[in-house]
Amino acid sequence: MKRTLLLLFIFNFQFSIFNLFAQRPNQAYWDYIERYHKMAQEQMARYGIPASITLAQGLLESGAGRSELATEANNHFGIKVGTGWTGPYVVKSDDRPDDRFRKYKSVKESYEDHAQFLMKPRYQSLFRLSKTDYKGWAYGLKQCGYATNPTYAQQLIHIIETYNLHQYDSKHSGKHSRRLSKHPSPTVVSPKATPSSREQAQQEFFASHPVNVCNRNYYIVVQPGDNLPTLAKMVGVSKRKLLKYNELPKSYIPKPGDILYLQKKRSRADKSFKGIPHTVQAGESMYTIAQRYGIRLESLYKLNHLAPDYVPQPGHMLRLY
Repeated sequence: MKRTLLLLFIFNFQFSIFNLFAQRPNQAYWDYIERYHKMAQEQMARYGIPASITLAQGLLESGAGRSELATEANNHFGIKVGTGWTGPYVVKSDDRPDDRFRKYKSVKESYEDHAQFLMKPRYQSLFRLSKTDYKGWAYGLKQCGYATNPTYAQQLIHIIETYNLHQYDSKHSGKHSRRLSKHPSPTVVSPKATPSSREQAQQEFFASHPVNVCNRNYYIVVQPGDNLPTLAKMVGVSKRKLLKYNELPKSYIPKPGDILYLQKKRSRADKSFKGIPHTVQAGESMYTIAQRYGIRLESLYKLNHLAPDYVPQPGHMLRLY
């Protein structure tokens, strides 16, 4: 059992949601781009959303059209039901185990709804940007709250530049575009190719602070020299929320090795731990155990019917799910 726990823990803690330099162009992405780039350009012509952004979001959110949500519901942008949606939906585990996602009759309907979704007031600042400013749009989407992953903007930019998707932001792109996207000219460098000081700082930060996933939540590990204001600024989560999500006091000073979750933790561990308890090790506290599995501290006590003053002892077994 201990070996199973160790393997499951390593899987949850070592799986990184984002590695800028690991992705390589692949055929599934080329096929998706070939199939849907005109649809993205149609949305750009009608609504002013860069085709490169639409394509990159579609590729990222749907796994190049291969995710369950895309294949079962034609949902290529991960849009949830929300308020005002009266159409069909499917239930998938995401932020909650019973999250409802919009279901469409066709991919075209998904693309159209994505454009309509971005017409909401919260995204209106994006439309003051140029349709060729894909970096501005990528960072703007993150700032406006489209996704919770702190590296969402960098992921979009990486996809756009890897597959040369910004070529579709030009109304002059033609039938030869796929050939160009596979062989972008190395001698033509756009001014936008030079990262801003802010982008450079974020790239350096996430190179030393990889974003990982545990219990369907993003987290980073504190490194030497980190302070709370800088961490909050880099991950795009306020100091107040970082403290709240991680159940920390206002006086908290980051220590190397601390785990910081970027969203509210869950009331149970991942479903893979159902029926698999945690064996308390020497030096562990209820808080470190809760952080290890991405569980709220109060929930860990409740799951095990323990009093608030309970102190775990080595060898004790704690229910996680």
